[in-house]
Amino acid sequence: MSKVNQAMTDYLATFVEELVQAGVKEAVISPGSRSTPLALLMAEHPTLKVYVDIDERSAGFFALGIAKAAKRPVVLLCTSGTAAANYFPAIAEAKLSTIPLIVLTADRPPELRNVGAPQAIEQINLYGTHVKTFVDMALPENSVEMLRYAKWHGSKSVDIAMTVPRGPVHLNFPLREPLVPVLDPSPFSNQTLAEHVHIYYSHKIISIQTIDKIIAACSGKKGIIVAGPLDKKAFPAKLAAFAKQIGWPIIADPLSGLRSYGETENTVIDQYDAFLRTPDLVENLVPEVIIRFGAMPVSKSLMKWLEAFEGIPYYLVDPGEEWKDPMKAATDLIHCDEHFLVEEFSQRFTTKTDASWLTNWQDINQVTKKIILMNLDTTDGINEGALIALLRENLPDQSGLFIGNSMPIRDVDTFFAKTDKKVKLMANRGANGIDGVISSALGGATVQQSMFLVIGDLSFYHDMNGLLMAQKYGINLTIVLVNNNGGGIFSFLPQANLPKYFETLFGTELNLDFGKVADLYSANYHEVTEWEQLYDALDHVSFNKGLNIIEIRTNRYENLEAHKALFAKVAAGLTGLNQ
Repeated sequence: MSKVNQAMTDYLATFVEELVQAGVKEAVISPGSRSTPLALLMAEHPTLKVYVDIDERSAGFFALGIAKAAKRPVVLLCTSGTAAANYFPAIAEAKLSTIPLIVLTADRPPELRNVGAPQAIEQINLYGTHVKTFVDMALPENSVEMLRYAKWHGSKSVDIAMTVPRGPVHLNFPLREPLVPVLDPSPFSNQTLAEHVHIYYSHKIISIQTIDKIIAACSGKKGIIVAGPLDKKAFPAKLAAFAKQIGWPIIADPLSGLRSYGETENTVIDQYDAFLRTPDLVENLVPEVIIRFGAMPVSKSLMKWLEAFEGIPYYLVDPGEEWKDPMKAATDLIHCDEHFLVEEFSQRFTTKTDASWLTNWQDINQVTKKIILMNLDTTDGINEGALIALLRENLPDQSGLFIGNSMPIRDVDTFFAKTDKKVKLMANRGANGIDGVISSALGGATVQQSMFLVIGDLSFYHDMNGLLMAQKYGINLTIVLVNNNGGGIFSFLPQANLPKYFETLFGTELNLDFGKVADLYSANYHEVTEWEQLYDALDHVSFNKGLNIIEIRTNRYENLEAHKALFAKVAAGLTGLNQ
């Protein structure tokens, strides 16, 4: 091998080793020519787990799923040209949902840019503001100075990706031919590699004086805690205990972790999406102060209810200074680590709100829950809301449930009540798109070994290519496919009242045989047309390794009417409660 090959090997191996030392354990590689040296060196590394996904769009979401479940940075690598553009949807989701990705794109060297060379597009700042930082790396050299440069950028990329708010970073590597690194001897057997950078992460705190000021403004008030999507280990139990201490209810989004962290606390309110649709019937629930943790919850009825309040203190806890406030309603922004703040609140709050305040919330929540359960028990045929309730009952303890966007996440919000099982609920709620959901769930399933995915047929169709990773790597995932033959959520929107073009533009019937898709990817397939078959299918998948697909056919129009009827019953029940 030439000196050029050796210089490239030393430079890139130093970078890869520093990524691993800084905490990277997985790399997802999309095959290509220009990225050859990085791909070979990652495969050569003794501790780095490498996945190969030929579809860049799927690969991006697969890496995102691993990072989401494991809470650590994951590397994405592709060749030059449009391959890099196909990572864009996953990168946008990672930025908005604060998921750490290290995106590496190979590139033509400077002399081959903008001169008509093949497989060359403009990759400088390709992802714009959708990444936290961008670096156009220097050409490989193995001088002491340049090896330090490579090491420094390896550590720095992980540090930036992991610093709150977490998110993706992009490093672009211009590489000249020849592209084959020196692997004999292995560059990772060399014990003289540069000493590694140690990164120490700290939690953002605020002064005790500021905390006491917030407590003084909240003490004794009729307050609520809104817990949106928030993935913080051990935080749900801590927040639930604090809410109980001060006598406040927690409006808990399904992605907050508070509905399924292994305990059921009666301060956690889980039926709000149904009963807040009729705000006139819950006037005794109007708060005097609001504290919100996490991103904005899924529920539209909750958002509309909160939007109606003006002139009351609204504290938004935002450790990353992201200003996640789509309603522009926050009166006070608290830039602070959530764990630290709740611990200080728990120690320093000395007053408790009158017990009737929490009791009102609990009574309405309980009445709503009974109405929903009675309605589901008396509903004939397959019902999408009842499906979510049934899944909640039958999911194994310590399992994961990845939730598709559009209707599935909204039905989980309404019908997935709190449970004493430990169930990790996940979804791509940054950009809220329907693309890449299968790939993200498969990525998550490499970390969460008992993983389920509930997804609609359009989302499933969008990411069928992602199923290849399950077959290729023997990943265990059970997909509950809700097939209502089109875009079910559009039936709930105003355009449903325009029948002339509704089916063509929004209903978008697929008329696909998903059993054949299951055959293509060697999945265990179950078709469900009645509840008993679903019980049997869930029993079978508990013994089947690999990919399982349970297809449940529903009717979009019947589903709309079932939801309307349920919410009407909730409103009637609350009217009786207030009489």
